[in-house]
Amino acid sequence: PEFPKLYEAILADQAAGGQGNHTVYRCLAWGMPAMMNGYGTGIEFIVLPEITYMMVDDGNDSVRRIFTDGRDFPTDFEPTFTGYSIGKWVDTDGDGRLDTLEVETRLFKGPRVYDNTGLMLHPDNQSVIKERIYLSKTDKGLLYDEITVTDNALTRPWMVTKSYKRDPDPRPYWREDVCAEGNSHVFINNEN
Repeated sequence: PEFPKLYEAILADQAAGGQGNHTVYRCLAWGMPAMMNGYGTGIEFIVLPEITYMMVDDGNDSVRRIFTDGRDFPTDFEPTFTGYSIGKWVDTDGDGRLDTLEVETRLFKGPRVYDNTGLMLHPDNQSVIKERIYLSKTDKGLLYDEITVTDNALTRPWMVTKSYKRDPDPRPYWREDVCAEGNSHVFINNEN
């Protein structure tokens, strides 16, 4: 019951012209899962045999590392907004090609939100995020990310499917994004 009340307060603050509980305007990273919204320029995937990198333009340039080398979650990892991701490639249709990246991400720090609404994740940061990332079977220029979040602020898992269009340009534009540059927001004693 406390989180619907917090969410109502966030929406009311935004309706009155405030920031709600968004921290991005203070140059904190969106973190997971909001960073997967594909803000700004987009997301670049770099697939290597034992790791997949995602270069994400999300208000602060961010990098996700998805380890696909069979490791387990570490016990001495410092939490991050992005979390720690372990994945595996699977052949979902039996044609001998690995076509889907299944990912589990844990070990977060906060504050983090789900999306632009400001709906926040529980401050205990015990979220578990599972994803299935795959190309469309009918349009190889379309990538899907099915995201399921299990979090202590929820009564059931939160699920969403994001879709991304491939930029066909062989030299796509990738801007540099430094949040602090030109940021006119000053935050003192919880006042913007």
